[in-house]
Amino acid sequence: MFIGDLDKVVNLLLSLSGRLARVENALNNLDDSTSPGDRFFRILFLLPTTRVLSQTEAAAALNLDRRERIVFDILASYLSEDSLADYEHFVKMKSALIIEQRELEDKIHLGEEQLKCLFDSLQTERGK
Repeated sequence: MFIGDLDKVVNLLLSLSGRLARVENALNNLDDSTSPGDRFFRILFLLPTTRVLSQTEAAAALNLDRRERIVFDILASYLSEDSLADYEHFVKMKSALIIEQRELEDKIHLGEEQLKCLFDSLQTERGK
């Protein structure tokens, strides 16, 4: 159950980090042409979102860390030192591989979007 939850929490944290980055980009991209009133309401709307996302990330990570220690302590009484080290390595690699998989999926998605844009621009050029 812990390993399944590890997958879910790591994916949740990656998703929340992406959302937080998008909110921060939206805040950073408010330009000078945005009216002060509009700027105020956008910031007012986006700031609580960043706070909630940050708190959710922290809570999920803390809960997972606590559960990881509990599972490790239980396994320590049943497994040999080598097997316990293998388990510990597995847990660390599992998280790292999930993160790497997400990064690769994002790169593939970006490449597909760029390819579509290039294809569309070629179609437009041919139409002229």
